[in-house]
Amino acid sequence: MSVLMVVRHGQASFLAENYDRLSALGERQAKLLGEYWLAHGLRFTHVYYGPAERQIRTGEIIGDVYRAAGCHWPQPAAEPDLDEFPAERVVRTFLPVLMERHPHLADLVAQFQAATELETKRRFFDRVLREVSQRWLDGEVSDGGIPDWPSFCLRVEQAVLRVLDSAPPASSIAVFTSAGPMAATARAALHLSHTATLNLTWSPRNASFSEFFFTRGRFSLSTFNTTPHLR
Repeated sequence: MSVLMVVRHGQASFLAENYDRLSALGERQAKLLGEYWLAHGLRFTHVYYGPAERQIRTGEIIGDVYRAAGCHWPQPAAEPDLDEFPAERVVRTFLPVLMERHPHLADLVAQFQAATELETKRRFFDRVLREVSQRWLDGEVSDGGIPDWPSFCLRVEQAVLRVLDSAPPASSIAVFTSAGPMAATARAALHLSHTATLNLTWSPRNASFSEFFFTRGRFSLSTFNTTPHLR
């Protein structure tokens, strides 16, 4: 039986000039995950990074923890299709028209803009993102330049299949990605609907990991959104 660990990146830099960079807390979260895995004897035969800076940096920090302890860390391989769905483009493209149709969305945006505390802004932004994404999934809005949600799920599933198919028996694989791909990977194991998968996307915590077992012709979920290293 082989193991696939799917990791959500540490906390990114919300509202900073470069959101994609890990925050100081995000760097600490990644280090704690590496220390936890090391202490519990986890060793990996393969490592894959999504293309985002926050995904790559999370894996780099954990690799540094392993190497500092004298433990092997595999040479990472890039897998561009493990990137997050284009949430920023979805909101930027569809929010203006949805605000005209649904005044409560305009109210949420106004409350976001008026908020002075970062966590309050984050909560309002999350509410806007969830609703805009759901209406996009439901087909209320669309844009030919943005792949739809089923296409995103298929892209992730195909990337995961490539990773699994290239792995020899008894492999232990770490994949560093984001919340959407983590949910889409769970969809492949649990045969979830697209709506259920989108709802699951909002669950993964920063620097959480989900464990999957696989053999030829079998792919199953063991744990989802686990954060014992952050308790």
